[in-house]
Amino acid sequence: MASIDKTAVENLLKHFIDPNVETDLVSAKSVKKISVDGNDVSVVIELGYPAKSYLEELKAAVTQRLQTLPGVGKLDVSVSFNIVSHSVQKALKPLPNVKNIIAVASGKGGVGKSTTSVNLALALAAEGANVGILDADIYGPSIPTMLGLSGKPDSPDGKSMLPKISFGVQTISIGYLIDPDQPMIWRGPMVTGALQQLLNQTQWQDVDYLIIDLPPGTGDIQLTLAQQIPVSGAVIVTTPQDIALIDAQRGLGMFEKVNVPILGLVENMSVHICSNCGHEEAIFGQGGGVAMAVKNKLDLLGSLPLDIQIREYADSGRPTVVADPDGRPAQIYKAIARKMAAKLAMRARDYSGRFPNIVIQNT
Repeated sequence: MASIDKTAVENLLKHFIDPNVETDLVSAKSVKKISVDGNDVSVVIELGYPAKSYLEELKAAVTQRLQTLPGVGKLDVSVSFNIVSHSVQKALKPLPNVKNIIAVASGKGGVGKSTTSVNLALALAAEGANVGILDADIYGPSIPTMLGLSGKPDSPDGKSMLPKISFGVQTISIGYLIDPDQPMIWRGPMVTGALQQLLNQTQWQDVDYLIIDLPPGTGDIQLTLAQQIPVSGAVIVTTPQDIALIDAQRGLGMFEKVNVPILGLVENMSVHICSNCGHEEAIFGQGGGVAMAVKNKLDLLGSLPLDIQIREYADSGRPTVVADPDGRPAQIYKAIARKMAAKLAMRARDYSGRFPNIVIQNT
């Protein structure tokens, strides 16, 4: 019997679509090695995004696909993931100890942006990434409440801060530094200065993804922040109603203006689920997120229900992803997080750390 051709193995993998990147494993450069020894086949697959809950499923599916090779013998399929840094705006440099910054934004308040940010951070952590979250909503910091944290962060040197940890996620917020009842009556320059301090004076520890929960809106403050933060990608949160979509469109325009790639849209409160009977009703309209994604040639990363438990879990300091990890909303958050990170994995990498500094001096 003739041995198996390596090209036949590659061709099979060219027709295996990774649902998170929405392209085949070969085109996504996820196939790192193919070895053929007679009729025995060994394949090494390395994803560019955290996918702890998907690895076994992928391994089984690839193995099943390879078993269709005529006369195939022993199969050895290895599946893992590796998270790398991706490029940021040309005028900025990546943050030390932070591989990627993902900004979560909305054109207006009240669309559940902070709740989405927290659950996406926890979902990335559940999928195997080292995650941080920065609460950039200086006027209305809510991350401490949602993560059940309070008190000032530790400072080992009196100049920098250690992030506070909740459910394995590193966090920092102006809410840790002020009295909960203290109003933030600050002008724009004070806000941007405070955010820069939170970002740069926090001792982040080997973060794969730093989620930044931006303040709502698209004014001067938001634009300045988008220009000053080295962002690898952004996610826009909206609801299906027309008013939210109009404002979300402005958010898209803001990131386009500063050359930050949009990884996709998240439609929140897409359908209301009755807690008594389970009836579903699109009280904010339907199809808005899909239409906006199509109009802007973007991905709709996922749609989340208007579920009372999402709000209750966030208010209690145990967000959905950790409070009910096997529930439907948590599974949606994890699917969105995988797809969001997968979209980033397909973008250009950052190679600035590989090049030495060139110094010219007289000798």
